[in-house]
Amino acid sequence: MNAFNKLLSGAAMGLALSVTSMAAYAETPANMLVIAHRIDDVTTVDPAESFEFAGSDISRNVYGRLVNLDPNDLAAGYQPDLAESWDVSEDGKTITFTMREGVKFHSGNPVRAEDAAYSLQRAVILNKTPAFILTQFGFTADNAMETIKADGNKLIITTDQKYATSFVLNCLTSTIGGIVDKEVVMANEVDGDMGNTWLKTNSAGSGPYVLSSWKPNESVLLTSNPDYYGGAPAMERVIVQHVLESASQRLLLERGDIDIARNLNPEDIAGATGADGVKVVDELKGRLMYLALNQKHPVLSKPEVRQAFKYLIDYEGMRDSFLKGQYTIHQNFLPATYLGASDEAPFTYDIEKAKELLAAAGVEGLEIEIGVREAQERMEIGQSFQNAAAQAGIKVNITVGTAKQILARYRARDIDVYLGAWGPDYPDPQTNAGTFAYNPDNSDAANATGLLAWRTGWDPEGLTDKVAAAVTEGDRDMRVKMYQEIQAEFREKSPFVVMFQQIEQSAMRDNVMNFSTGQAVTAAAYWQVTK
Repeated sequence: MNAFNKLLSGAAMGLALSVTSMAAYAETPANMLVIAHRIDDVTTVDPAESFEFAGSDISRNVYGRLVNLDPNDLAAGYQPDLAESWDVSEDGKTITFTMREGVKFHSGNPVRAEDAAYSLQRAVILNKTPAFILTQFGFTADNAMETIKADGNKLIITTDQKYATSFVLNCLTSTIGGIVDKEVVMANEVDGDMGNTWLKTNSAGSGPYVLSSWKPNESVLLTSNPDYYGGAPAMERVIVQHVLESASQRLLLERGDIDIARNLNPEDIAGATGADGVKVVDELKGRLMYLALNQKHPVLSKPEVRQAFKYLIDYEGMRDSFLKGQYTIHQNFLPATYLGASDEAPFTYDIEKAKELLAAAGVEGLEIEIGVREAQERMEIGQSFQNAAAQAGIKVNITVGTAKQILARYRARDIDVYLGAWGPDYPDPQTNAGTFAYNPDNSDAANATGLLAWRTGWDPEGLTDKVAAAVTEGDRDMRVKMYQEIQAEFREKSPFVVMFQQIEQSAMRDNVMNFSTGQAVTAAAYWQVTK
């Protein structure tokens, strides 16, 4: 049995493909997409609970949303999906959506405003990890039935105050905005769980694919929805197989046993680039790599020291060596392609400049600890920083630990410097502005561990008010200007050293067309793929 047939067997497909017929050629069927990807982070496929990267790929293809992102024009932002239009009240607090007629769930039930209301109410009431994306608008378990309601073919949501309409709609494009089939979910409710147990491993959507099978740490099978209102996908089945090792993914790809390998390291990307029948596609993602300086530290809290650290990063050297092809230099808290993103990068690797700033702060003989998660690229970034700091007279002790260990200390404000990564929670600038530059209560008692500014012990002062104002600004162009001004001030005075933005490199057979991982704002769209 060749590797492709093993993938089919592991995914329990029961497809009408014999071993002998498949062994005749190292090529996947024309109507099937086979992907090797690390999917061990998936813990649930319920859109009200799913909050992992690989899980969002499943949701993106299974569930429709009121508004969504067009994979052919992601820069255009949110577009009509299950709602064909919307109106905003004069006070800016109420949005009335008109549902698209004639759309059906996978069950055959019609998609109604009642289903949309139930889906959002359900997400708020269940209050799982991603619920904050909705509850930040004032929705609670107590008021959800009144603030989110259906009226015929209309869905009406009323927020607690005026917000930028773009902010609200951007949030509704995230995974938690997935609209579920109320009748099917309620039929599978157990002990008042609103179908949560059943939806962990099943689907009740209206998207281009149906979840046919999910085996944790093993495989996902999606089957096409021939009645999808946007047209039946060309790929009738999508198999995503969990393959942990980069070398294994590359081997499967080069043999033609899979169509796409999503987790190749730089060395395997370089090797696969020259392989027959293989191409590599780069997409800028939203994840940022940064340093955070603890402002409870008497030296690291000095403005000159914060500035000095931004000149102790060998940005180009790391980008062009061990990070080659998989990260690009980025020095702002909003990832490139986000509304209000800035491409300003004023800091360079300058040991002498760092020394001048440290001398101006009266710093001499500084010794600090940096916490680093046990991931190869992060340890190498830590070592590069350690070497640069030594040239400026700073001794850096690197503590390597699991993500849980290092994050626990960071969240407890118990480490001098944290080296980590941060990915947006939803495709709106508030997702990062509201954590890097917003901290209304810097006291230990606030325990606002969800805010990176709080974890770092930093009071952004006027930036907190500026961030709060930006989410209420209705004019899109003015909102862009506000975020760019916030970032300019943030770059100069914050204790964060934003260094890099991730590039995802997908290696694939050269007959695969129109595959996108969703870039920086969303997830993969399998229904666009052709071969």
